[in-house]
Amino acid sequence: MYKKRIVDDYLNKITKVFNAVNIIGPKGCGKTTTAKERCKTIIEFQDEEKRENYILISNLSPSQFLQNAKPILFDEWQDAPKIWGTIRKDCDDHPYDVGSYYLTGSSSKIVNTSHTGTLRIATIRMNPLSLFESGESNGQISLKDLFDNPNKEISCHSSMSFLDIINSICIGGWPKSLSIPSNELKLLVAKELYKQTYSVDIANINNKAKNSNIARAIMQSYARNICTTADTTTIFQDVQANYDISKSTFYEYIRALEDLCIIEDLNAWCPAIRSKSSIRSGKKRNFVDPSIAVAALGLSPDYFKNDFKTLGFLFESLCIRDLKIYSQTSNGTISYYRDRYDLEVDCVLHLEDGRYALIEFKLGDFEIDKAAKHLCMVESLINEHNSKEKGGKIRLPDLKIIITGTSYGYRREDGVLVIPIGCLKD
Repeated sequence: MYKKRIVDDYLNKITKVFNAVNIIGPKGCGKTTTAKERCKTIIEFQDEEKRENYILISNLSPSQFLQNAKPILFDEWQDAPKIWGTIRKDCDDHPYDVGSYYLTGSSSKIVNTSHTGTLRIATIRMNPLSLFESGESNGQISLKDLFDNPNKEISCHSSMSFLDIINSICIGGWPKSLSIPSNELKLLVAKELYKQTYSVDIANINNKAKNSNIARAIMQSYARNICTTADTTTIFQDVQANYDISKSTFYEYIRALEDLCIIEDLNAWCPAIRSKSSIRSGKKRNFVDPSIAVAALGLSPDYFKNDFKTLGFLFESLCIRDLKIYSQTSNGTISYYRDRYDLEVDCVLHLEDGRYALIEFKLGDFEIDKAAKHLCMVESLINEHNSKEKGGKIRLPDLKIIITGTSYGYRREDGVLVIPIGCLKD
């Protein structure tokens, strides 16, 4: 039975406007499964029994495919690149036939098309499963409802234990793991994805030879620096210590991992509440799913029972993954704030309508007071800035949130919301 995804709501909007949609995302996140659920005709170019005929048709007369019942899914469409142009022309010829075509394919292959498909073929990003989608979060608190009712009192309790959080981080949000009976076996999914990325996919994406050892070293360095603002020079030097690699080649590997939807760095939020030189604007390093970092580090869930510092960074990555998913329908964007006075906010979540939340991530309860102080200090700096400025005022945060690993959710006297990650949903 198909498990409904949060991205389905976004797809419902997109397919009321555009004729075709191209779903991109990391391998194994469920792109094809979601598209199949929505289509009447499915053309799979990697179906070995039909592949030869499909490729022949796509080369000689690809428009024949469009005569099938719609919506039509073209899976692994990159194997038949003429499909893109054929769909694009059909969109021009039949502009009101919205929601007619879906394209999915491997993120490990980039095809240069003669036309971009702008305003005809919409491209949307799909992520791994959030905790709510995998059934681990009870969904007692809706992110959308928090923004719509920012002063509402909350009360919730997460059923996720500390060990559950560790397992969720290590296993990741890969749909394949849902059908696997034991946590020990589920760990193999992320490990295999990691191995395939550095050994196969990174070379296939642009058909340029890549050294798998260098690719693995870059991913391992990223994992060691996950959710930190380590600059690329640090990662480059880390890799260069063991491998002879130029900077230009190093950046080719980084771009390939970005194109594979494996690494997803966060930009800094730079409001004018401090002097320009005070704000740190480097990127925060991150993977699309924390399980990739765990696999790259070669660690097991048992390891994290004694290393809470590393676990804290991975927990932040888990929360960022889920917030991206929960805010997708509102075109949410995520950044972070940090200045040279050591004032930081782990996450700034902006919605497309201008509303935003300042968010801290704390695995346990013991640092909640410190996190709340940071959130309130940033709000105070904005107030101070606005009191001095006649124009160019900065909007105050609509929400101040601390997301925790376990325990209860509540509103503090300073207005800060404390919410377990195991209680959140879209």
